[in-house]
Amino acid sequence: MNKTPQQTLIESLENRTARVAILGLGYVGLPLAVVFAEAGFTVTGIDPDQRKVETIRRGESHIQDIPGEQIARLVSAGKLHATTDFSVLGDMDAVSICVPTPLRKTGDPDLSYILNATEELAKYVHPRMVVVLESTTYPGTTREILLPKLGDEKGLDVGENFFLAFSPERVDPGRLDWTTLNTPKVIGGITPACSQVAAVWYAQALQSVVPVSSAEVAEMAKLLENTFRMINIGLVNEMALMCSRLGVDVWEVIDAAATKPFGFMKFTPGPGLGGHCIPIDPLYLSWKLRALKYTARFIELASEINTYMPRHVVTLVQDALNERQMSVKGSRVLVLGAAYKPDIDDLRESPALDVIGLLEQKGAQVSYHDPYITRLRHDGWEMDSVPDLMEAVRSADCVVIVTNHSSYDYTAILQEARSIVDTRNALGKAGKDNPKVVRL
Repeated sequence: MNKTPQQTLIESLENRTARVAILGLGYVGLPLAVVFAEAGFTVTGIDPDQRKVETIRRGESHIQDIPGEQIARLVSAGKLHATTDFSVLGDMDAVSICVPTPLRKTGDPDLSYILNATEELAKYVHPRMVVVLESTTYPGTTREILLPKLGDEKGLDVGENFFLAFSPERVDPGRLDWTTLNTPKVIGGITPACSQVAAVWYAQALQSVVPVSSAEVAEMAKLLENTFRMINIGLVNEMALMCSRLGVDVWEVIDAAATKPFGFMKFTPGPGLGGHCIPIDPLYLSWKLRALKYTARFIELASEINTYMPRHVVTLVQDALNERQMSVKGSRVLVLGAAYKPDIDDLRESPALDVIGLLEQKGAQVSYHDPYITRLRHDGWEMDSVPDLMEAVRSADCVVIVTNHSSYDYTAILQEARSIVDTRNALGKAGKDNPKVVRL
């Protein structure tokens, strides 16, 4: 009996002879490529950035969470390749799309990376191929954008000889407990057969696969995950604003509430949202629903509050300087931490960029330090991390802790600084009643 295309493809996936391609070698794509390669697949990473490709070919890593030694070993073994040539897709059996999905300056989704990747893939798509989109987007993207280009226009029958699914990435840079390997993977196909093929593929490399009934469910699940965090962060950010007006310590309030063993999950305020997912993904959902004449009110309100936080930080800097009879204009302000969260080198959507920009607009002489990021380029300005941290602390009129990296000696910083704005409660109890510390 002749095997169906689905059976043939599943067999090649199960015995790891299927050739795998990853489109996009960034924070999502490279870890995924490594996991598949470690599982025994021969993996080709495709990225238009020649620098990334050359880095991998040299056996080096451009992603902090992936050791260079691991890349070197996989490249040497012939399990991991990298190229800028999309024509190799013609030889692939399984393709994962892991490209960025940012927002435009207008706040609308920028799907150009998905569209470009789809157009390139469409040139080489063929029967007995499975394609999985991992880039976060609005519900309906896989069916409405990828399916016509990859299936319908090419005469391929989805669920019969071509298989298409969505599986949301769940990468949290810097984590060692939950990684690409052991984080449960949701997968939803255009058809049940698509879900099955994609689930079989990912199950060969990942520890836990969670099939769902459709691509739209998988797309929506990702947006729910990040909207949940965005709204709860917006809530505690507003709680911080309210506590400030009431003269109540928001950090003590949160710690007290967190002693409740049920019905409460601890979130903490900060200078604004950062990272690729939480500041951006919920707005994809909000944008989609506006087209359906529905206003996602929780999302819009949380976004408004979170977007305001960098301006609130600048107000706190003004307050700290006022205590010393100084103005922001002409003052030397040192920003500690540029990454969007502690102990990583990820600058995407970091609130530090807005804080620095707003302070400079008000005439402050701004410098920054980050042990992981030596140079900033943003919105027309460039800045290098100060070479001597403690000298910069001593010479600054105000130190602003934006990212609470664990490598900082906060005791020494508190002792040497003239005034501090602590947006992360990095100083803890030592900063609570110190007259030169202003806390969020």
